[in-house]
Amino acid sequence: MELIKSLLEQQPLMAVFLTIAIGYLVGEINIKGFSLGVGAVLFVALGMGWLVPKSAPAPMVGTLGLALFLYGVGVQYGKQFFIGLTSRAGLRANLLALTGVMSAGAVSLLFVKLMDLKLGYALGLFTGSGTSTSALQAAIATLGNDDPAVGYSVTYPFGVAGPILLLYIAFAVLKPKIHVPTSTGMELREFAVRNPELSGKSLGEVTRSLPAGVQIVALRREGRNEPTAPTIILAANDVLLATGASTEALAQAGALLGEDARGDLLADRRDLDYLRVFASRPTVVGRTLADLDLPGDNPSILVQVRRGDTDILPRPDLVLEFGDRIGVLAHRDDFAAMRKFFGDSIKGTAEFSYISIGIGMALGFLIGAIQLPLPGIGKLSVGLAGVLIMALILGKVRRTGGMNWTLPLSANLVIRNLGLTLFLAQVGMASGPKFAATVTDTGFVMLGLGAVVLLALAVPILILGLLVFRMPFGEVAGIVAGACGNPAILAYSNKLSPTEEPDIGYAMIFPAMTIVKILFVDIVPAFF
Repeated sequence: MELIKSLLEQQPLMAVFLTIAIGYLVGEINIKGFSLGVGAVLFVALGMGWLVPKSAPAPMVGTLGLALFLYGVGVQYGKQFFIGLTSRAGLRANLLALTGVMSAGAVSLLFVKLMDLKLGYALGLFTGSGTSTSALQAAIATLGNDDPAVGYSVTYPFGVAGPILLLYIAFAVLKPKIHVPTSTGMELREFAVRNPELSGKSLGEVTRSLPAGVQIVALRREGRNEPTAPTIILAANDVLLATGASTEALAQAGALLGEDARGDLLADRRDLDYLRVFASRPTVVGRTLADLDLPGDNPSILVQVRRGDTDILPRPDLVLEFGDRIGVLAHRDDFAAMRKFFGDSIKGTAEFSYISIGIGMALGFLIGAIQLPLPGIGKLSVGLAGVLIMALILGKVRRTGGMNWTLPLSANLVIRNLGLTLFLAQVGMASGPKFAATVTDTGFVMLGLGAVVLLALAVPILILGLLVFRMPFGEVAGIVAGACGNPAILAYSNKLSPTEEPDIGYAMIFPAMTIVKILFVDIVPAFF
């Protein structure tokens, strides 16, 4: 045993990756539907830090990991975040999170009055339940001692495991219906125009009457196929090729357009054929479909965009991202030009600009380092939340001149998961000794107080979100993750609700709640 401890102390990076491997192995253990997932890395790391305290890597490892995670989330969901700030749903989500954070703050201060708990310990319980390192740093700076670190080290594990357990219980009790997007792809169907009311109308007029998600992408007239345009005037016996996300929507469209055609349009590839290409060329990535001037000597039309496992119906304002797979109806003579225009390299699904991510991360750290003076309180800085704030802005802008700020979805997932794993491993290994020492010194009293503060933070959000406002489970889970602050909770939320709702909720909540926590620990000591 001593030999192993000595080896791990001499090779901290080996200890980190061993911790990660064991953590993921433990995270796969499933007990009646409950498993910790990536959150298990933190608890294995706490044990590793307690057994081999000198094996903890430098704090910069955890800082880098968290920064990568925050940047990936922000760049992907920047647009949705800013929409949420101005929407009723987004304002409601922030209000729910604020209710939970302030409830946890009130309970921690109540312990100061009722149990004569040190203010530093109480602020540590508050920052630990919200797993906010930046708020902990602010509390230590404001009080001028390390008391907050004691409460933080005790409550931090509860701040991770508690919400995960509460989400599991809520999911098991309520059994919410999670509508996961299907990946069956676009459906195609041909219709022959038999409705006399359609003859003489423009295709644009007819399209406005179709069910949502249905588009007319090609027309067959007098034995010749051609791409459609809103100005085309329909005539009797025209054959229309329609695309839709479901057979039900296409069936509804058929009731308006006419009877099913015999399939000549799809069978005849002389004038139009289907080509799928990867978007990998920097000159097209970051641009809207309306800005694209498709090459070739013959008319062509873009009919499909597949991003990750999801098919997206093309629309003029849709912005292309690296790795998007694009379906085009074009003449076969123009296929080579199409491939050259879009790039068509599978490497585009994993490549990104290191210039853009370098500049974006640097600007994020700069924002986090800026100290804003607050009268009567001192100076305020948002710390690592600055990286998320900058990433959210860049995720909304998406492109500046020739600079693409977006990341391919596959590369984004790799960066986020790697960053999250490194952060949990480093923080757990560094906190292990302090956690064990605090429990030994204070017994189970501080553990109990930490659990109560955590419940005060998460339970109000769950009750208000799920039972009062009847919000979707994935959205509420994302709000809980953003209010509690730890990425492991978000990872577990994504496991329960494999949609974009938890990620969007987290991105909407985390920056504002981080600032609220910092302000709380900066302002409260002035009244004690």
